[in-house]
Amino acid sequence: MEKQATRDAYGKALLELGQRYENVVVLDADLSKSTKTAEFAKAFPNRFINAGIAEQNMIGMAAGLAVSGKVVFASSFAIFAVGRAFEMVRNSLAYGKLNVKVCATHAGITVGEDGGSHQSVEDIALMRCIPNMRVIVPADGVSTREALFQLYDYQGPAYLRLGRPAVPLIYNDKNNFKIGQGIELKSGNDATIVACGIMTAKALEAADTLEAEGIHVSVIDMHTVKPIDQELIIKKAKETGCILTVEEHSIIGGLGSAVCEAASENYPVPVLRMGINDVFGQSGNPDELLQYYGLSAPRIVENIHNLLKTK
Repeated sequence: MEKQATRDAYGKALLELGQRYENVVVLDADLSKSTKTAEFAKAFPNRFINAGIAEQNMIGMAAGLAVSGKVVFASSFAIFAVGRAFEMVRNSLAYGKLNVKVCATHAGITVGEDGGSHQSVEDIALMRCIPNMRVIVPADGVSTREALFQLYDYQGPAYLRLGRPAVPLIYNDKNNFKIGQGIELKSGNDATIVACGIMTAKALEAADTLEAEGIHVSVIDMHTVKPIDQELIIKKAKETGCILTVEEHSIIGGLGSAVCEAASENYPVPVLRMGINDVFGQSGNPDELLQYYGLSAPRIVENIHNLLKTK
C-alpha cells in the first residue's frame, strides 16, 4: 500500500494554497525542513516568516497577521506549538476567534528516537478544551490536503495534528471528507471501532482480521475530534451496542474521552479506550514503540474480543 507522511502532504498542500490565494501567510518556529513548510518559504519568501525558536512570539505574530486580514498557518512540533505556546493560543487566537490554523507536526509517540520530552500525547486534550477551537486529526495524506483546504475556508482558529512517519493512504482523490463529519470506512453490526490519525489504518487492518473470524465491525475515521460527530456515534452505538476508540494519544481527554461523552449523554453503551495509558513516551523506533504501547492491529482485535463480552 502506498504511504505518505501527513506532514509531507501538508507541505505540498500549503504550496497549492499559496499559489491559489495571495492572503495565505505561513509561520514557522525554525523547523521548516521538518514541518515541510520550507517549500512554501522558497516559493513565497514574502509570505513566510521564520519566528525562530520562539513559539509564543510566533503565535503572537500570527494573531496580528490574522487581524490584518491574512489567513495564517503556523507550524512547529506539536509539543511546542501546543505546550509551549498554550497561553498565546488560548488568549491571542481562540479568545478572539482569530483566523489562524495551528498546524503541528511530529505528534504522538511515532516521533520515535526524540523521546518522551518531544512526544506530545496530550495535545488533543489541551486543544479540545479551548473554546472556539476546532481539532482535526487526519488519517492520511489525501485527507490532510482536504482538511487544509477546508480550513482555509473556515473563519476561525483550528488545530491540525500531523505526524512524522509515512502512513498508508486510505483515501483517493474522490473522498467525502468534511470537517465535523466522521467517515464510515467499513460497515458491520457486531462492534464499532472509532479511530483517528495513524490508528485508522490499523483499525482497518484489524477489521479484516476480525471479518475472517466471522466478526463484522464498523470502522469510523473520526478525523474531527472537535466538533465531534455525535450523530454518527449515536447511530453506531444503537446499531452495534459497543464502541472501541483507538488513538495515538493519551486515553485522557482525547478521542476516547470525546466519544465517551457523546455516548454516555445520548445512548450509553460499553466503550473501551485504546491509547497511551497515562504515561510518557520514551526513545525508540516508532514501530517498536507502537507495539510496546499496545497500539497495533492484533491488540485492536484482542480488545474487540474483550469488548464483545460486555454487550
